[in-house]
Amino acid sequence: MPKPLRIGMIGYGFMARAHSNAYRKVNQFFPLEYAPVLKAVCGRSGDKAQEFATNWGYEDVETDWRKLVQRDDIDVVDICVPNNLHKEIAIAVAEAGKIVLCEKPLAMNSTEGAEMCAAVEKAGVPNMVWYNYRRIPAVTLAKQLIDEGRLGRIYHYRAVFLQDWTIKEDLPQGGTALWRLDAAAAGSGVTGDLLAHSIDTALWLNGSIKSVTAMTETFVKERMHTETGKVEPVEIDDACAFLARFDNGSLATFESTRYARGHKALYVFEINGEHASIIWDLHDMHRLQYFDHRDDSLVRGWRSIHVTDSDMPYMGNWWVPGLQIGYEHSFVHQVADFLTGYAKGESVSPTFRDALETQQVCDAVLESAKDGQWVEC
Repeated sequence: MPKPLRIGMIGYGFMARAHSNAYRKVNQFFPLEYAPVLKAVCGRSGDKAQEFATNWGYEDVETDWRKLVQRDDIDVVDICVPNNLHKEIAIAVAEAGKIVLCEKPLAMNSTEGAEMCAAVEKAGVPNMVWYNYRRIPAVTLAKQLIDEGRLGRIYHYRAVFLQDWTIKEDLPQGGTALWRLDAAAAGSGVTGDLLAHSIDTALWLNGSIKSVTAMTETFVKERMHTETGKVEPVEIDDACAFLARFDNGSLATFESTRYARGHKALYVFEINGEHASIIWDLHDMHRLQYFDHRDDSLVRGWRSIHVTDSDMPYMGNWWVPGLQIGYEHSFVHQVADFLTGYAKGESVSPTFRDALETQQVCDAVLESAKDGQWVEC
């Protein structure tokens, strides 16, 4: 029987649901030495925490995260709260000698992120950040093709992540539901929320980013704050676009906005190499578009690879070829990889240190947008 690994969840929102689902499903599909046990969930509202615990099968409820961190029956603390709370909780978890998993982005900024890295590395505790798009099979396959040299030298990387949910000018900021519009809780807007995903994927697929030049815009300058009841300045970025140079010499464009009417979660990246190109689209997440110039000219063209065969990343653990999986499975894969690494005593990316690099790029982007200059990462 798998050994129990007892989970303490801090938060009961959207990401806590995604993580809890992964913990419940992972051992049903992956042969693992450890099995997550949903021990306790913590949230400010005891009633809401209890409702969450009942729905997902957590054994107990806390309303003070410090008590949860200090419990003897908790092995792993999963941080699913607004960004401004990540640092204090993560450091406390590390000092308690427990495994710490943290939602993205790692922190409010690189300074906080560096403190978090120092804490987990000093304590020697396993740690990971939930950049789940790495674990979508088609994206993992893209990584495999690049690492095998099929694309050859990389020339271009371009990515967009578009949403439209904040266009309403009367939408308030702050509070439980809309903390992502409040700079005091989120740190930044689309840069830390959406572009952080794009940047993490890019660093994983194409290596480190050397420098950036960026522009941002806040289209609605003031919004009512749900906690104060007053109209206050909006300090997060509604939109961001930046150019980048990678260490490998390739050029990149990144764009993200919450003001692209008609797009709920359009995340696309394209990579152009010496021999081949690839495109991936979250809306068609189980497919990888691939073009190889080395093909015979009579049949050369874009091909759509349906990433469902059992020899493709992760898919041997799911259904028969041709049947696809979804967004939630990327979290199952991340838990499976983490537990596999934990059993072997190995770190699993992205660690806090990996996520700090993404944080540093985000900070450089925001600095460039403010100063109008190229900034080294």
